[in-house]
Amino acid sequence: MKKKILALSLTLALGLSLTACGGNSAPAASAPAAPAASSAASSAPAETVVLNVAASPTPHAEILEQVKPILAEQGIDLQIHEYGDYVIPNTAVEEGDEDVNYFQHQPYLDQFNAENGTHLVSVAPIHYEPFGIYPCKSASLEELPNGATVAVPNDATNEARALQLLAAQGLIEIDANAGLKATPNDITSNPRNLKFVELEAAMVPQVTTEVDIAAINGNYALQAGFSSAADAIALEDPDSEAAKTFANIIVVKEGNENNPAVLALVEALQSDTVRDYINSTYNNNVLPSF
Repeated sequence: MKKKILALSLTLALGLSLTACGGNSAPAASAPAAPAASSAASSAPAETVVLNVAASPTPHAEILEQVKPILAEQGIDLQIHEYGDYVIPNTAVEEGDEDVNYFQHQPYLDQFNAENGTHLVSVAPIHYEPFGIYPCKSASLEELPNGATVAVPNDATNEARALQLLAAQGLIEIDANAGLKATPNDITSNPRNLKFVELEAAMVPQVTTEVDIAAINGNYALQAGFSSAADAIALEDPDSEAAKTFANIIVVKEGNENNPAVLALVEALQSDTVRDYINSTYNNNVLPSF
């Protein structure tokens, strides 16, 4: 009996040994097929990457349109979504509904992050829009009556920018420590008793029939049909510190700064193609920042 059990055990052991060897030999037989599969995969076209960008209509979306063909050649499908305000483009990037936005300058971005707890960062500057004061009921600064009304943006950085431009024209004086945080409360001298009408930046061009003068962001002035070169009665100096401080930037959520598609977008925007487009299209209303 013991001999039979021993013989049966030997038989089973031999069978298992043969099965194991057979299992190892199967992949070896099919191994030559692997290179063919790899070759087929390498010859397949790369998948298109979609890059969603939130932008103001003018000039941002127009500038972005110029780089769509450049990015398409790299397999990047640039989807441009236009927004008419300065809030949703930031919340959309923060929440992941958009990958990038292009509409704002660094001081506004810093203010927005501080007030909203967002995590947005600048990747690169693209262009600068000279901020201007435009005639409304009054045709010039000299004609401003006592108690004249002045429409200004109500967000902190752009309102400060407007007030500093008015101060540069000698219309008001501002506390030297206020800088880019200046509000009407920081005005130390207002000899003409100017009255400030604070509105969302996009709304300022819409009240030009109701106020004496208006301080308007460059992009909204363009949308309203104003030419900063021809129509503004005061402009920021394009060689000033403001030109550097208020350059419009490409913005992403923190952590996406080195996304290859984002870097490709920046490279395309900072190209000679875009520089030539800006210089030939906007008559100095928009200036390259690269």
